Amino acid sequence: MTGRSPLDDPANASFAWARYRKIMKWMAAFTAAVVALVLAVMYQVVGFVSIHFYIATALGLGLAMLLMAALMGLVFLSSGTGHDESIEDPLEDERNW
Repeated sequence: MTGRSPLDDPANASFAWARYRKIMKWMAAFTAAVVALVLAVMYQVVGFVSIHFYIATALGLGLAMLLMAALMGLVFLSSGTGHDESIEDPLEDERNW
């Protein structure tokens, strides 16, 4: 049986998810700034190639950065709330011999 997670408490969960949403809002703003900067530099260096090139670049860079931010935010949420320590490790006895 697994232990009780701190995220099972509604007060802890709402605080943790509010912090996660705050991190994601900041990362979305940072991602938009980086994408705009990259597109501006690309336009200066390459010039106008095709609108599809710039759309694909913006979507690829933006989605990759947001995905990385979302996954790292979930790692911080899980670790910061103590959720990681609430699991039951079936191999704990084998490692502590």
